Amino acid sequence: MKLRTLIYCIGQGFRNLGRNKSFTAASIATIASCLFLFSLLFSVAANIQNILYSVEKGVSVTVFFDQGITDERIQEIGTYINQRPEVDHTEFISADMAWESFKGEYLGEYADGFTENPLEDMANYQIYLADVSMQSTLVDWLQGLEGVRKVNQSEATASTLTGINAIVAYVSIGLIIVLLAVSIFLISNTVNVGISVRREEIGIMKYIGATDFFVRAPFVIECMIIGAIGALIPLCTMYYLYNRVAMYLAERFSTLSNLLNFLTVTQIMKFLIPICFAIGVGIGFIGSFVTVRRHLRV
Repeated sequence: MKLRTLIYCIGQGFRNLGRNKSFTAASIATIASCLFLFSLLFSVAANIQNILYSVEKGVSVTVFFDQGITDERIQEIGTYINQRPEVDHTEFISADMAWESFKGEYLGEYADGFTENPLEDMANYQIYLADVSMQSTLVDWLQGLEGVRKVNQSEATASTLTGINAIVAYVSIGLIIVLLAVSIFLISNTVNVGISVRREEIGIMKYIGATDFFVRAPFVIECMIIGAIGALIPLCTMYYLYNRVAMYLAERFSTLSNLLNFLTVTQIMKFLIPICFAIGVGIGFIGSFVTVRRHLRV
């Protein structure tokens, strides 16, 4: 294939956009509409997952030690805990820290009546999990450690969050798959109709000796450009709307500001840009390639 032929085919692809305005507009509108719905659903699902993840980060397991345990053994247990894959990070609460926190929160001035620390054996590790669904595995391991007296866990909270997380993931994946299937059907059908009306043009080119590549390339390039434009429109729209919607929700539900931990627009677009362009350009390429191929047999 000569470079001059390739340049000519690319030029023809761009020219076809202006020659077939109705097909171009219909295809871009179809692709843009489908990808906007996909982007919207993806953004909602990603933020729900992020909020659930933030809640999970606050779920902790508390480890208490045997009476008379040495500081060296406590540090050793802490080292073992931090090496576990289920653990995100730990916080050590000494007996003095536990007493200061307790009396400040519950006793106030009445704490002066205590001459000794009644929480002397309450030193503990607060363990925050990387994955709350692994809590039971970690607890079973902790209970088998020498020097560990008791392990407190939030079993109900962990199981609830794990269940919600799984439901959201399955529902989101299912809806995205259905939406993608519908999008592919609508976009491919639009491309099919648009190219089918030009079967006479394709036939004439074949009769005068044009190769299959020479016939197919301009249509394929045209549809790939349409796919790219159709992806760019919803991406720009989402970029413009996302921060405004997130700010509105944060202000409207200010009491839930600690819970409504939205992803930034950069984090969202980092995934949406390659996905949307891949879908738009990919469907434009496949749809046009297959459709034109049907009309090459003249």
